[in-house]
Amino acid sequence: MAPGASLVVGKVLDERGDGATETLLESLDWILRIKETYKIRILNISVGIGFLSEWEKEKAMQDKIDEVWESGILVVCAAGNKGPGDGSISSVGSGRFILTVGCHDGSYAGNNPMRCEIYSGRGLAGGLIRKPDLVAPGTDIVSCNGGYGTGRNGNAYMAKSGTSMATPVVSGAAALAFQKYPNMTNEQCRQKLQFSAIDLGLPWNQQGWGMLNVERLLMD
Repeated sequence: MAPGASLVVGKVLDERGDGATETLLESLDWILRIKETYKIRILNISVGIGFLSEWEKEKAMQDKIDEVWESGILVVCAAGNKGPGDGSISSVGSGRFILTVGCHDGSYAGNNPMRCEIYSGRGLAGGLIRKPDLVAPGTDIVSCNGGYGTGRNGNAYMAKSGTSMATPVVSGAAALAFQKYPNMTNEQCRQKLQFSAIDLGLPWNQQGWGMLNVERLLMD
């Protein structure tokens, strides 16, 4: 999406793809410490969390994400893959400020029974905070293979599906927007992403503002 962008990568999950809220909190503190050094403008969180049993942990996570947002960073987060039930958005993506990305491939995936829109996390119908914010393609996205070199899979790249794959599509589009409009704030970028999206005619708690549209995003 944005081949000229520099990446600062933080690993918060283990080799099985499992993690802890405490690790995510540490990573957010790390981002705040290094943001000026690396000129970080976008934080991509391709991690989904279900419903946390401990309310204190969820509040601490939301407060820390709000702190990252208030520092000027655009926070883009996966809606999670627990859908399509009402209110199945990941706890990470339920905050007011965060830009939450659901998954939809338009007509590209056709009737693929494994297309990610089927299980993309959805917001609460009629909820005070309407989620997701928008959707982007996330089925069979080719990316790096974390198991490369371990003997599990010999290919350096592989196709993956889910909202974790749709989220960096939006983050990449945001990077292009910041390149074209360098003085834009994170809030202005979020609104530009939302307002330029294409309405798919689906319920709000499934599509938000609609499908990401990069051409309209970068249109003067």
